[in-house]
This record gives sequence, structure tokens and C-alpha cells, in this order.
Amino acid sequence: MLMANEITLEKFFDKSTMSVHIRENTVPTAKKGAPGEWKLVGIGKKKLSPAEVESIAKEIIDATESRDDGFIEIEREGSSIIQLSNYRIVITRPPFSDGWEITAVRPVKKLTFDDYDVDEKLRERIANKAEGILIAGSPGMGKSTFAQALAMFYLSQNKVVKTVEAPRDLNLPDSITQYAISHGDAQEIHDILLLSRPDYTIFDEMRNTDDFKLFADLRLSGVGMVGVVHATKPIDAIQRFVGRIELGVIPQIIDTVIFIKDGKIDKVLRLAMTVKVPSGMTEADLARPVVVVSDFTTREPEYELYSYGEETVVVPVSKAASKSPALELASRQIENYFKRYSRNVEAEVVSENKCIVRVDKSAISEIIGKQGRNIDKIEKELGMSIDIQEIGAVSSEGEMIEYTTKITKKSIVFYVEKKALNRDVDILIGGDYLLTAKVGSGGTIKIKKNNKIGRIISQALTAGEEVSLIVK
Repeated sequence: MLMANEITLEKFFDKSTMSVHIRENTVPTAKKGAPGEWKLVGIGKKKLSPAEVESIAKEIIDATESRDDGFIEIEREGSSIIQLSNYRIVITRPPFSDGWEITAVRPVKKLTFDDYDVDEKLRERIANKAEGILIAGSPGMGKSTFAQALAMFYLSQNKVVKTVEAPRDLNLPDSITQYAISHGDAQEIHDILLLSRPDYTIFDEMRNTDDFKLFADLRLSGVGMVGVVHATKPIDAIQRFVGRIELGVIPQIIDTVIFIKDGKIDKVLRLAMTVKVPSGMTEADLARPVVVVSDFTTREPEYELYSYGEETVVVPVSKAASKSPALELASRQIENYFKRYSRNVEAEVVSENKCIVRVDKSAISEIIGKQGRNIDKIEKELGMSIDIQEIGAVSSEGEMIEYTTKITKKSIVFYVEKKALNRDVDILIGGDYLLTAKVGSGGTIKIKKNNKIGRIISQALTAGEEVSLIVK
């Protein structure tokens, strides 16, 4: 027996039901469980006739038109998309489909941002740095559930949050306005959001080229954007922008990709633009703008996006590329060369034009020389670019300090906190040690732009890489 205001569809659901699938001349089925851990089971034993399915569909439409918690999102000749309470319902009918069919989806549970395994670095990035986020995953993996939790997190941070949805199925409080793009158009959404000035907009979900272009346009206008997209792999979410958006602006639109699998955060990627020779190429004159996609946790590059001829390519970065005997021999010879500076040396010739040399920390300043003069001399002598790094792990001792930067015609100037006056400070890029510098009495560190170190720092700041200062 149905309760007041309860419709026939609701009797097919229990607490563990994610979705119900009803089709004429078949037994209704349901997906039960949780994202990534569900199973499809039959509901009852009776096959429903076309008339019975049509009757259930009519009851749904009548309830939607009479209840305050229901609305018809999209109505076409052969289909209807409806939001009724917590149910997202799709009805198809002949001639569009070969028979009456009803699919109803309902959230199994409502999670908060704290229910997800989010480490402090990712929390900090989401809260203060990331403003172009993609939430990606396969259908039914929990993307919208995470987007809903993220919207509530931003709201708790006293941010103005709005959503763009089709259909409007996120369960959010009245303080968050939910716009239906199906009842307007991209230009109307664009105008409304720019005039209402939200801090963050959740776009659930992006399906066609107009959606991707609207997301990009709003992000470039300064609106913090969180987009939800279907993708079987994390990199696929970025590839869906390739060809729709110019390569050079992709890192300005997307800075973080959060991949959801089985209802959990499975992987996080970050994007940065740099000018370099793409991995696998060796000639210096092949340098070009490259979008580097790295694992957020390990900071290891995983993919590179760049223009090759008239095409934009997405190339995996090989982590175990085999070296030729010639490069191995060159590495050993370079190790012998640098043993005049450091007892411990590791050299890795990555191409004909570049080598990474890891030495004891105490030897780095001597190798670099004043204003980078010695390393410039070594590079000319060896005929290749040398990247000097500290051997082994970077010491975790010391305190990270705040700073501001100013780039002048000749120098890069770091302005640091007073507690660092006249003290040694380690400069790290992406967590990797670069050099140790002494803070002057005026609270500044000056580095010339035209030497190797200056070029590395300038490139990192321009590309938006993480530059850290640690006082000893």
C-alpha cells in the first residue's frame, strides 16, 4: 500500500538501491550497493506490460507537476528528464525508443568533504590555490556526490557558490543557487554568473563543446570553476578539452584533476606550462611550450601535451626509458669530472644536450659559483646543459617562510619575513632543492635573471610551479 504523496516508482527503492530500471515486457531491475560495489538484481518476478509502464510514467509526470519538489527538466517528443525529490528520472517512449522505459537514479548516501581521504596538501590546494578543477570518473563512480561535498565545503569557507546543472539533481541548501542550463542558454548563464559574482561555480556535468567553451570562458573571466566530466582515465578528462580550447590556455583553465573511482579519490593530477624539449626528443632547437601533467602526490611528470606539426598530441612520459651505451658512458665520464667537487656524485645524461648531476649539498655552491659563473663555464666545457641537484633526499629540517617576489630588468628579488634576516635560506622548486642563498639585512634575496639559476627560477615562477623558501 502506498503512503500519501508516494508514487509507484518509490516502492521499487530500498535503502541500498542506487537506481531502478523499468522496461516494458521485462522484470524491473535495480542496482544495489555503493559506487563501484553494486550488483544488478531483479525486483519481483512479474514482467510489466507496456500499459503498466506507461501508467507509472504518467503517474510520475502528474506528481512532478503537482508537487513543489518536482520539475520537468527537459521535455521532448520521445523523452522526458525529470527531477522529483531526490530522484533523477529519465522516461523514453516510442518512436524514440522501441518501447516504454523508465530509469530512476537516487543518491545512496550524502557525504561531506571530510568523509573523503584528503591529505593536507590537497586540502590546501583546493581551499586556496585550485580554481580550475575537473572532477572525473566513469559513470556511477560518485563524481556528483564528491561535487556536492565540495560545494558544501566551499560554502563552509564563507564562499558564494552556485551550480550549473542538467538536470538539477545535486542536493544542496537554499543558500546555493542551482541554474538549469537546459532552461536557458550558454550566453544567459555566462551573463548571470558574471553579474552575480560567485566565488565558485560547480558545473555538473559537461557533455558537449558548448559546455566546455562556457567552462573555459567563465574560468578566464576569473570565476572559480569546478567541472564534472565522464572519463575512464584521469588524462581523458584533460583530453576532452584538446581541440576545443587552445593548448596554451589549458593550464589557465584547468589546474587540478581529481579522479573518482569506487566513490573515493583515486588520483590527483596537476598541470603547468613550461618551455622545454619534449621528452623523447633531444635537439635543443625542438624546445616549445609544453603542458606538463604531473601526479600531485609524487610530482612525477606523467604526460606532456604539445603541438606537433598541425596536431596537439598527448604523450605519456616514460619512467623507465632505456639508455644507449653511449649515454651510459657519458654519465660515467661526467661523474668522474664532478668528483673534483664532491665525494659522492651521480650523473644521469637524459639526452645529448642535458645531464642531471647529483652531488653533496656542501659542494653545490662551489659548483654553481658566484652568480652562476662556474656552472656556465662547466656547461661550455662539457657542451651540454647541467642540472645540479642535491644527492639523496632533501632535509626536512627548517621552517618554510612566506615571501613575495618582484622581477626587475636584471634581477629576481625575494622579499622575506624579518625572522630570516641574515640567515641561510634553501630555495626549492616543486620540492626539489635548487640552491642556498643568504638573506641580506634588508630582508631580500637578489638573483640575476641572465644566469642559469635565474633562468630556472624565472621559468618556474612564470609556469606557476611551487617555489618554496626554507630558513635553516
